[in-house]
Amino acid sequence: MTVAPSIGDWLAAAAARAIPAAGALVAGEAVTWRDLDARADRAAAGFRALGLRSGDRVCVLMRSSTATLAVWFGLARVGLVEVPLNPVAGRTLLRYLLEHSGAPVVVCDAEFTGVVRECAPDTVRTLVVHGGAEPLDVDLSDLLATAPEPLPPVDPTAPAVVLYTSGTTGPPKGALLSHRANVNLARHTVGLMDYTAADRLYSVFPLFHSNARYCSVMAAAEAGADLVLDRTFSASRFWDTCRAHGVTAFNYQGAMTSILAKQPPRPDDADNPVRAGFGAPCPPEVFAGFERRFGVQLTEIYGSTEVSIVCDMPPSARRIGTAGRESVNYTVAVVDERDEPVPAGTPGEIVVRPKHAGWMFDGYAGNPEATAAAWRGLWFHTGDRGVLDADGFLTFLDRMKDTIRRRGENVSSWEVERVVAEHPAVGQVAAYGLPSELSEEDVAVAVVPAAGATVDPAALVEHCRAGLTSFAVPRYVRVLDELPLTPSQRVEKYKLRADGVAPGTWDREAR
Repeated sequence: MTVAPSIGDWLAAAAARAIPAAGALVAGEAVTWRDLDARADRAAAGFRALGLRSGDRVCVLMRSSTATLAVWFGLARVGLVEVPLNPVAGRTLLRYLLEHSGAPVVVCDAEFTGVVRECAPDTVRTLVVHGGAEPLDVDLSDLLATAPEPLPPVDPTAPAVVLYTSGTTGPPKGALLSHRANVNLARHTVGLMDYTAADRLYSVFPLFHSNARYCSVMAAAEAGADLVLDRTFSASRFWDTCRAHGVTAFNYQGAMTSILAKQPPRPDDADNPVRAGFGAPCPPEVFAGFERRFGVQLTEIYGSTEVSIVCDMPPSARRIGTAGRESVNYTVAVVDERDEPVPAGTPGEIVVRPKHAGWMFDGYAGNPEATAAAWRGLWFHTGDRGVLDADGFLTFLDRMKDTIRRRGENVSSWEVERVVAEHPAVGQVAAYGLPSELSEEDVAVAVVPAAGATVDPAALVEHCRAGLTSFAVPRYVRVLDELPLTPSQRVEKYKLRADGVAPGTWDREAR
């Protein structure tokens, strides 16, 4: 197997292979792969001029733009570790992430300078601003105009990025991913999807998600293809956008396929240039009808930030309703609570391990305990429940870990609970997911009022809007006299989930 290079070396080679006009259209702004390669050189020199050296971390809070790409690849080229964060994360979560990352420099769009200043710890010494820096800040446009200079080589096995995964029973964990792991995922995606320079990919996902980063941006550059990257998903405009830009393949996740399938039928539904979709999950009851209606073929996958793609279901080897078989790079098993393999067809926890070096994450940043807990018995424990059939097809059932999955976004129950608990009327809180009629889950909270207090669900939700990003704001509020607890005082959330939308539960979408 070919050893993957550093991201900086990979981009230089990909740009040199691509035709001069090939590149990305990001939020309406175009950049060729060759121009991006040159911008990465200038960005790398600019970050070195700030006194940063290989291994230092830099937090990035930016909406998708060509400047965001230049920052990403400039940091990688000089061996700095990027920490991309959701720029509209709630203050509670953002404060934790900025402190935990240990980054001395933050790069952000001008619209986020206020919240960054409010949440940043004293260890942040420099703020680099895109689109309107104040006198004491560094203007990103100046940094990107720095003259290129010779740079030291970057070890492909070194960390390239920290991607924070949603918290389960605690705060989010930062998955450390190497340069070669990023390049390997991009190359695997290209091979799986048969992308070529004739393709034009489309993604609506943000650049703090691995999906957009490695399965769209880097996959397109690897193939010498074009990319259209939008900031938002619009079901009503999706296919018209694909037609207007000549899109041949798109990425999906969460409820996207269900939402598109619920759009009113049009005579030209199948009159589009798209040949393929890549992602998960498309519900089995939607899958075949979606392909027929829109004239596309879907490739389902199973994976995570930590392990990339471990199972895939290309059109050539299908069992609809599953995520396919293990990829050529992983071994997949299902085990019981004692970590013993279970018979085919029996539910259990999905565990995986790589067949080659350089495909998985290198551990959780600053959290060796969590790393060791996940790597039990030489298997990485995903925290997901699934079933392997006798032919090796994996069916994902649900998440054993305490994360809520809403419309393609992972919602940290820890973050929701922290914000809800700040309300003076709340004594205890448990956040959990309930099945959504669209797909995946909606956010629910069960609360016990503080002594002498009364919880107003509508007021509580308004409180949450100020501290949480929009997709994390609870839909359901259930007021209880007490939460179900184990003898060790852990909340038995499975009981709350089993109750579903119980009588008396407040639903903000019913108002």
